[in-house]
Amino acid sequence: MQAVVFTNSSLEQAITYNNFCHSQTPPIAFIKADIHGLFGSVFCDFGPEFKVLDVDGEDPHTGIVASISNDNPALVSCVDDERLEFQDGDLVVFSEVHGMSELNDGKPRKVKNCRAYSFCLEEDTSSFGAYEKGGIVTQVKQTKILNFKSLSEALKSPGDFLLSDFSKFDRPPLLHLAFQALDIYQREFGSLPAPDSDKDAKGFIDIARRLNANSGENKLDTIDESVLKHFARGARSVLNPMAAMFGGIVGQEVVKACSGKFHPLFQFFYFDSLESLPVDQLKEQNLTQSNNRYGAQVSVFGHQIQEKMADAKVLVVGAGALGCEFLKNLALMGVASSSKGKLIITDDDVIEKSNLSRQFLFRDWNIGQAKSTVAAAAATAINPNFNVHALQNRVSPETEMVFDDEFWENIDIVINALDNVNARLYVDSRCVYFQKPLLESGTLGTKCNTQVVIPHLTENYGASRDPPEKQAPMCTVHSFPHNIHHCLTWARSEFEGLLEKAPTEANTFLSKPEEYKASMRSSGDAQSRESLERVVECLVTEKCVTFEDCILWARKRFEDYFSNRVRQLIYSFPEDSRTSTGALFWSAPKRFPRPLDFTSQDPSFISFIASAAILRAETYNINIPDWATNPRRLAEVLDRIELPPFQPRQGVKIVTDEKATNLTTPASDESTIIDQLIKSLDNEICNLPPGFQMNPIHFEKDDDANFHMDFITGLANMRARNYGIPEVDKLKAKFIAGRIIPAIATSTALATGLVCLELYKVFAKHGVEKYRNSFANLSLPLFSMAEPVPPKVFKHGNQSWSVWDRWIISENLSLSELLQWFQAKGLKAYSISCGQSMLYNNIFPKHKDRLNRKVLDLAKEISKLEIPPTRHHFDIVVACEDDERNDVDVPLVSICF
Repeated sequence: MQAVVFTNSSLEQAITYNNFCHSQTPPIAFIKADIHGLFGSVFCDFGPEFKVLDVDGEDPHTGIVASISNDNPALVSCVDDERLEFQDGDLVVFSEVHGMSELNDGKPRKVKNCRAYSFCLEEDTSSFGAYEKGGIVTQVKQTKILNFKSLSEALKSPGDFLLSDFSKFDRPPLLHLAFQALDIYQREFGSLPAPDSDKDAKGFIDIARRLNANSGENKLDTIDESVLKHFARGARSVLNPMAAMFGGIVGQEVVKACSGKFHPLFQFFYFDSLESLPVDQLKEQNLTQSNNRYGAQVSVFGHQIQEKMADAKVLVVGAGALGCEFLKNLALMGVASSSKGKLIITDDDVIEKSNLSRQFLFRDWNIGQAKSTVAAAAATAINPNFNVHALQNRVSPETEMVFDDEFWENIDIVINALDNVNARLYVDSRCVYFQKPLLESGTLGTKCNTQVVIPHLTENYGASRDPPEKQAPMCTVHSFPHNIHHCLTWARSEFEGLLEKAPTEANTFLSKPEEYKASMRSSGDAQSRESLERVVECLVTEKCVTFEDCILWARKRFEDYFSNRVRQLIYSFPEDSRTSTGALFWSAPKRFPRPLDFTSQDPSFISFIASAAILRAETYNINIPDWATNPRRLAEVLDRIELPPFQPRQGVKIVTDEKATNLTTPASDESTIIDQLIKSLDNEICNLPPGFQMNPIHFEKDDDANFHMDFITGLANMRARNYGIPEVDKLKAKFIAGRIIPAIATSTALATGLVCLELYKVFAKHGVEKYRNSFANLSLPLFSMAEPVPPKVFKHGNQSWSVWDRWIISENLSLSELLQWFQAKGLKAYSISCGQSMLYNNIFPKHKDRLNRKVLDLAKEISKLEIPPTRHHFDIVVACEDDERNDVDVPLVSICF
């Protein structure tokens, strides 16, 4: 046994078992967790000497060396491709260093004075060879030893508590006392305090005071009796959001205990969410714990909050990992469980095999079914009174006929369970428009965050966002990769170009050849020529009829990608090439490539050929023979293939500009080339079978038998081999090329538990100071909670507004009357638009002719505005300035008619 978890146990029992676990060789990790109402605690003891193999679980940080000085200590500078993430005291190893080859011995070396792109090496390199070029520096993950105390020792000397909310810095010591006092109370009275008993609460507080008086150096100067009173009232209750949150925390601690990965919780963690309680003083008759399934919740929050939750109309957007957890929590909490209540969950996705590890409402037999439908049915099985309705629609501008004004107006609260920023931004914009509270959350591996968006109280989700992820320049991905991400990005692009885009373009030509040719001729540009070249390759020059044709095609691809292109590149830029400034062209971060020589004896080459040929055959609907994956049979076919030797081409232009957005090189006679390509198609189309169509392949990462990831992994690893980049296995390639956002059950449970604690506050209609946005990283562990930021307020004269405000005009004004309406507010409206069209701008003289026309008529005529029957208003965006000609951001304007 490696770990045990104790819940609902007395301290006496826990200490006995913990002492046993602590004394074993090796020790058994011991975790104690308790929840009482809105209070929770976790204690961890992983033994006297617990070895943490990987403190944070992040990939080792790396840097590309630009220079190393011959000094003591040596100064190492790295290219400014990415900021270094090294910390003083880290250990690093070097590889591929030219000149100062002494550093390539694999010995870990300590760094100090770490900066964004440089650091000092605690080593004297003055006697080393002079640095010439190259070099990769990689962080070495260091093992950390933690000395845990037993529970009996830690209770007396707890050390530092893990803090989650800096506004409650004095709360953990009080809760440390409270949980011990509760154990004494239960031992003395034989039960926990009742929620509706002042007598029980007083008895508990007396015990806490007595215990504190005898706490020696741990004695608290003051005790907040109001906190202890709430602690006593909730002592018999286990709330679902708290269980979800602490289940996530404890689950991750178990993983740490068994794997040595991530930093364990050391050693006490106390948490409370007293802010979730209703503002009004709860009456004792509302706290009686009934025997129904919501009794524990009622005993903490009262019947009024429970009724509000039962009658609520809730929209949950997304039925994946977060969505499943939310549905489970909401069903157990009794949200939308009355005849008045309704919960709508919508998701346009279907269940895939890879979902099953983290989307726990789904089973094997649900693969291929709609996520929302299956999740709703599973949640109803948890609570038959759960009034849940499933939709299979994406919430987007394209579905506004489904999610129309009436729909949004009938929703009380929105909960996002999405996995991409754009979808979140759109739902956020709808919530702002219709003044609806939004509870937002997201996970990334062991990390999670939550955000509360409350009309007029907090900023909206779109008010702040992370900077966009840095994209590698196109020339780097296509010609100068220096890490496996570049290789996989290129491989994914080639997959889509060869197996999806080219067959799709061929089908476009085959279905309407004359229209396609006319379009190519009228465009006459490099992109049209490239499109035609792909179609000609599919239907003429590289057309496949047999599986052997597909093998030949795959063999040519290998020669083109990993031999000929590389030979052309180093012909154009030899290893000693220099730039116009005299610097070496092949200097960091560029890596000088080497061409690959094909041999049928290399298993990785054969694997690549097999996957490429099979996928090529699928695009032509060619039967795949049983021997398609037989290495010996494939080698026999490949050994018979002879390809012409490489001949370098003169005048080939290879893009090296990192700012270039297009790698297509225009030809001087595009029209002539296009005509020649069309002629070759005309000559061949008569040789195709009647009704011939190709079969485009859409990338699917989760089917292990479809060869998609085999092909992409092969492409990326062969390219990596060209450039001396470490190769990856299929799983790692799938993670990167599939752009998988890691989701694990522990952080998902934590995030949804935190969100549902905020949900109580929404129904209690709290002020902004009671809400909490949160960020957590279970691997460290780290918990950070803070009050939401209020919305930005705009002011003009004696008026003020925020993003939550909308100016409503309840009459069908003319354009001139609308300008006067703004003039009355001390604002000059100089531009008015509806949708993508401009209705008025004062710099255009002709727009003055529109002044006497109704704004609604202009919107219908110019913007082609179509107003659905359920809507009786339309929106315009107005740009204004004040008397001093300063721009003033004004709210969206809605004109009712």
